[in-house]
Amino acid sequence: MQDPNFVKNAFAKIADRYVLTNHVLSMGTDILWRKRVGQIVMDWAPSSILDIATGTGDLAIELQKVCYDAEMIASDFCPEMLAHASRRGVKNTQVVDAMNMPFDDHSCDILTVAFGLRNMADYPKTLTEMRRVIKPCGHLLVLDFSSPEGLLRKPYEFYLNKVLPKIAGKLTSKEEAYTYLAGSIGDFPSGSAMCDLIAQQGFKEPRCEPLSGGIASIYTAEA
Repeated sequence: MQDPNFVKNAFAKIADRYVLTNHVLSMGTDILWRKRVGQIVMDWAPSSILDIATGTGDLAIELQKVCYDAEMIASDFCPEMLAHASRRGVKNTQVVDAMNMPFDDHSCDILTVAFGLRNMADYPKTLTEMRRVIKPCGHLLVLDFSSPEGLLRKPYEFYLNKVLPKIAGKLTSKEEAYTYLAGSIGDFPSGSAMCDLIAQQGFKEPRCEPLSGGIASIYTAEA
């Protein structure tokens, strides 16, 4: 769980290079992960979507493509990131604190968050607030980094903690922000631990879909 002021300042500093840096660091794999999210959400046929911690809008843009009839709000607590999302074509952006959202109870069919829950100051409180705004029988989807098992684990941890911050530092001149991001991934619940956390906040049938050998995971649940 994170210091919100540090997180907001860190993301504000890297906003200009955030999209390019993410694609370079993941070698474009993050694009495929978001396309998989788009497939899942499209199958749910939502009429309304709330994408929180939208950042520069990567997931929101994908969801606009595949769920073009749905009403969507893309929110984030960092205005600098949202400015990039708007310029990239995200239609409806709002500055919102995900732990205290200004939305009515049961106001969206689907709530998505990609690489954002990990940066919240209180995971249980944020998940409870998410459940509040999702309609009964609506869906939660969380996309985030996770910890792979087996032979991939040690090479991944070396890349994450030793290589990634250096590359990101060259691209953004903000190595400290990516050192923080790497550390936050190691501390973040993943796999069954994340499913248990989601269930503890009142969601039903949480499921985990590992991606790329478990480097990232998609978590889904029903409100």
